[in-house]
Amino acid sequence: MSSFDDIYDRPDPRAYFARLAPLDYRIPHHAQPVFRAAVAELARRRPGGPVTVVDLCCSYGINAALLNHDLTLGDLYDRYTGPATDGLSREELIASDREFYASRRRPDACPVVGVDVSPRAVAYAADAGLLDAAFAENLETAPASAALAAALAPARLVTVTGGLSYIGPRTFDAVATACHGRAWVVAFAVRPVDYRPVADVLRRHGLVTRTPERTFPQRRFTGPEERRNALERVGAAGLDPAGREAEGYYHAVLHASRPAPDWG
Repeated sequence: MSSFDDIYDRPDPRAYFARLAPLDYRIPHHAQPVFRAAVAELARRRPGGPVTVVDLCCSYGINAALLNHDLTLGDLYDRYTGPATDGLSREELIASDREFYASRRRPDACPVVGVDVSPRAVAYAADAGLLDAAFAENLETAPASAALAAALAPARLVTVTGGLSYIGPRTFDAVATACHGRAWVVAFAVRPVDYRPVADVLRRHGLVTRTPERTFPQRRFTGPEERRNALERVGAAGLDPAGREAEGYYHAVLHASRPAPDWG
């Protein structure tokens, strides 16, 4: 896959949206109703407290913005690639964003803890009011800090969109351990990322994973070389690209994990 590392290390998300808009990056759009439905179901099943969400690879808080505010992904593209934020300093953008998001806050908004390796990205998301707690930590290479472990403990839902190219069993083991195996996990992984090692780890924490057959377009390929490489990987994994990658888009698979009784 093409590298987008540089857009995750900016003071704010404008370069992120400018780079991804021409590629029709859309997986947060597909995740939005899925995450909202999971939060609503958890609130119904376990009343009496907030549904704390942990968003892994949260970057600039895109999933939190879409979960907790009356906004679409298209609204965010318009805001960060249009004249409303063009030319603003980071400080001016943060002030504008805090007002922007506060005016669109949903009454059922829930606390969101963000985890990402990029200090700048999580700092923006926290400063803009999108995250209730933000941690720039790499759980693939080091254990969770005491502060992060404490923030993870009350989590009831763990989410991730696209980050399965960067994180794996170690991260999910650390998170599930801190959550005591109580949190549901909803993860979108690009085909043909092998999710089985993650599902195996979650199973050891008592979580059962189900993977519907439906796939979701993630983004366009950056060019012929990336398309060729993606088709080769899909074929090597024994998957059929017809109607999916063959049409010019990466496709993602939804993996949902819950404690076995919660599937009843």
